[in-house]
Amino acid sequence: MRMAESPQSNSTFLRPTFFLLTGIPGLGGSQVWLTLVFGPMYLLALLGNGALLAVVRIDTSLHQPMFLLLATLAATDLGLATSIAPGLLTVLCLGPRPVPYAACLVQMFFVHALTAMESGVLLAMACDRAVAVGRPLHYPILVTKARVGYVALALVLKAVAIVVPFPLLVARFGHFRAKTIGHAYCAHMAVVELVVGNTRANNLYGLALSLAVSGLDILGITGSYGLIAHAVLRLPTREARAKAFGTCSSHICVILAFYVPGLFSYLTHRFGRHTVPKPVHILLSNIYLLLPPALNPLIYGIRTKQIRDRLLETFTARKGQF
Repeated sequence: MRMAESPQSNSTFLRPTFFLLTGIPGLGGSQVWLTLVFGPMYLLALLGNGALLAVVRIDTSLHQPMFLLLATLAATDLGLATSIAPGLLTVLCLGPRPVPYAACLVQMFFVHALTAMESGVLLAMACDRAVAVGRPLHYPILVTKARVGYVALALVLKAVAIVVPFPLLVARFGHFRAKTIGHAYCAHMAVVELVVGNTRANNLYGLALSLAVSGLDILGITGSYGLIAHAVLRLPTREARAKAFGTCSSHICVILAFYVPGLFSYLTHRFGRHTVPKPVHILLSNIYLLLPPALNPLIYGIRTKQIRDRLLETFTARKGQF
């Protein structure tokens, strides 16, 4: 019996107390240079989204549905960037690091939940713009601060409900092939690759969730902008049309910053495993999670007049104190 079990014991082991994150596999010590990319991105995400939240909180004139949704997006971006950037930068600087098993599952939950949350917030913002452009006279009645609060709460509950199965599906396995995760954070599929057992449920749920959440949100956003385009094209003057489209330009830029890298990362993972090197895929997945939180405050800070003016007033007042 021992002779029969020895090969099994050499290739599998019981649930580990920790995993070892390696960062970007194949780069070795040269991956430390990536801190020059991801470090500034994380710093920009912290400062930019923190400033947006502070401005919206301080300035009572910004306590409107549009800016409350923007604050919700900024808070989501802060959480998303913070869920992976500190660990990522540590691995890039110091090399592979151990992560407790429970902490790995917690990170897995927050990364995927906050990604789903961000997609939902972008859909809510698209619906907000559709009502503002298509039904401007009814906008104050249809879109209120209370309803924005209910929407934010619903998005949080939805994200939690659909992502909780990820760590639970992993926790049901008792044996793993290895402790080393060839990734910079505890992504669901990166951990599933180490599992010994039937992972069909994990694979199917991951695929279904990606298609359902992102697919439905993209359809909703596309439908909202279809209604916006229909309403704008009916306006009598070119100036009115340009002004209406201008109110949506910032949101369109944010949508592109979130979905384009995400779609590219998803396609390379699902269909380019044999053509796209694994280090490239892992690099893209980290850019996908850190780029939108870094860009969003810049886009809204530059293109939204109320926020831009309030930030300039704040910095001018502080400069005058010195």
